[in-house]
Amino acid sequence: MTLSSAFSIASSGMNAAALRQSAASANIANALTPGYKRLWVSEATLPDGGVAAKKVRRKSEGTDLVSDVVTEVGAMYSFKANVISLRTADRMTGTVLNMLA
Repeated sequence: MTLSSAFSIASSGMNAAALRQSAASANIANALTPGYKRLWVSEATLPDGGVAAKKVRRKSEGTDLVSDVVTEVGAMYSFKANVISLRTADRMTGTVLNMLA
């Protein structure tokens, strides 16, 4: 893995976590809205690393508040983990540049 791919992988993970957080928040906010169809996030691993994510609306109505709250907490920790990875890659880049200077 190169340093540039580390940045790409971490940023795609942060994006996926933000989308999960957003979908779960929308589901919680609309739990009592008649006819609301829940959102979920479809994720796929990219060939060069990282993840592609997109919001998808479910076909049927219904709520699952417990799942949505757990998703929000998991997304928060996933986002934080990717931030740590991004910071580590940044420090590694700085170290390499200092070695080359």
